Amino acid sequence: MQRNRLGVVTGGTFNAGLTVRLDPGINVEALRIGTFCVVEGEAYRYFSLIQDLQLHATDPGLMASPPRDLSPFLRRTLAGTSTYAVAEVKPMLMMPKYGDTEIVDPAMAEGPKAVRTIPMHFAELAEATSFDFADVFGEDDGGSYFALGSPLAMDGLDVCVDLRRIVERSNGVFGSTGTGKSFLTRLLLSGIIARNAAVNLIFDMHGEYAFSVQSEAGTWVKGLKELFGSKVRVYGLDTKTKGPDSHLVIGLNQIEPADILLLSDELNLSPTTETNLIILSRALGDEWLRTFLAMEPVALQTFCEERGAHLGSLEALQRKLVKLRQPYVLESVSFNVIDEMLQYLERGKHVIFQFGRFSRPLDYMLVANIVTRRIREKYRERVEGWQASHNEADRPKPLVITIEEAHKFLNPEMARQTIFGTIARELRKYFVTLLIVDQRPSGIDPEVLSQIGTRISGKLTDERDLEAVLTGVGNRNAIRAGLASLDTRNEIMIFGHAVRMPMQLRTRRYDEAFYQAVSDRSVPPATATTAGGHSLDDLVSDLWG
Repeated sequence: MQRNRLGVVTGGTFNAGLTVRLDPGINVEALRIGTFCVVEGEAYRYFSLIQDLQLHATDPGLMASPPRDLSPFLRRTLAGTSTYAVAEVKPMLMMPKYGDTEIVDPAMAEGPKAVRTIPMHFAELAEATSFDFADVFGEDDGGSYFALGSPLAMDGLDVCVDLRRIVERSNGVFGSTGTGKSFLTRLLLSGIIARNAAVNLIFDMHGEYAFSVQSEAGTWVKGLKELFGSKVRVYGLDTKTKGPDSHLVIGLNQIEPADILLLSDELNLSPTTETNLIILSRALGDEWLRTFLAMEPVALQTFCEERGAHLGSLEALQRKLVKLRQPYVLESVSFNVIDEMLQYLERGKHVIFQFGRFSRPLDYMLVANIVTRRIREKYRERVEGWQASHNEADRPKPLVITIEEAHKFLNPEMARQTIFGTIARELRKYFVTLLIVDQRPSGIDPEVLSQIGTRISGKLTDERDLEAVLTGVGNRNAIRAGLASLDTRNEIMIFGHAVRMPMQLRTRRYDEAFYQAVSDRSVPPATATTAGGHSLDDLVSDLWG
């Protein structure tokens, strides 16, 4: 296999990486930090990343008194003799080399594995080819490998993510405002839906996933409902919005003390709130919140005297909790609509929850926590049932829950109290994982970040956010250099469980060609349809509820 040579190894260490002297004819400006390349050792190929570029000179005097007004001819004359460039290269994977005459069964051949050694001096560094990308990242052939983009310096080549491994653990999509997190999340969710890798529950805070939205370029792009039709079910909180298939109301009886504590910042609750909530819930039972909000001053004073609570503290709490009375919050409600969502998920459908005009953080956090807690409880029951029966028909389908503004649910103060923190720490114990979308990863609890399997990050400008994204990650220097060199638009770095090595990408375009590709390679769920293309499950639900 012929590769374009870049230079030769002249030194290095296992921990720090290899030093490569670039050949005289190599244009350093054509190379980028984070470029995927290959070092050809004697026994192994080393799939590597360029993590630094340096300029050197053989004559210190030349640098002390650099010549002025060099002609192009003199520049070329000095290049490679008196001046030269060096690349610092970090091997990430190694793969055995097989001779041209060696016959190897593909099923028995070793694939890429973790690096455990380094090549000798004068091993050649070369550009990676399409075959190298296929060896490391797989090929998008309609199976579990899904093309997410192409290398920054190599348009036309696909870098794939393994969707089977994506749904095995919680994952994160990070990036500063304006870096395209929402469109990147759409790409990933489209792949999961098209390949039937898992079912999705998406909390769509800003109305960006279900229906068409206008991109920054001014074009209208399809939402997941328009792209996948009956595979997607949309629920809404705002009854004045006509798009959703169904609407959700919640009851005061469904709100638990943990839900109130999650809203501490939004409601400006005092440090004594947790103690007061414990007193109220123990004394008043399941209907504690409705009963508490209905208490008149005299009844509240009597309650405080009987329970030893502080009257002024409870009065202040009562005034603040009145803000929970919204049009979608009723006195008492059953879990019928949430259980209906679960039924759709069990049938292989994907659920998007829209908030409409109720898009304040208070509404989003309250509803998302209640819905997720109920669905996770039901998933736990089903997993325990499957483990008892050992019947594969009882095995739940993996569920991916997408949340935006994740730092509000998973900050160090709240991570241990919210259902989202529980899910993140459980890995996939009950077949439920998170897809975290956030522009402030530094606001997320480090313990939660350490459990994230795959991280997809756009440009991050805050030093604290960069450090947070790298929590618990090996080869930090190489990945950090790649993150720092990203552009603010359409460029990402992906690393972690679902890819064999970190890689900088230019994200795939979300356009007509993409719509056609996910449609052509879509794997249908096991659901019967009518001649008109409508799901029989949906028709039965519409007829009978």
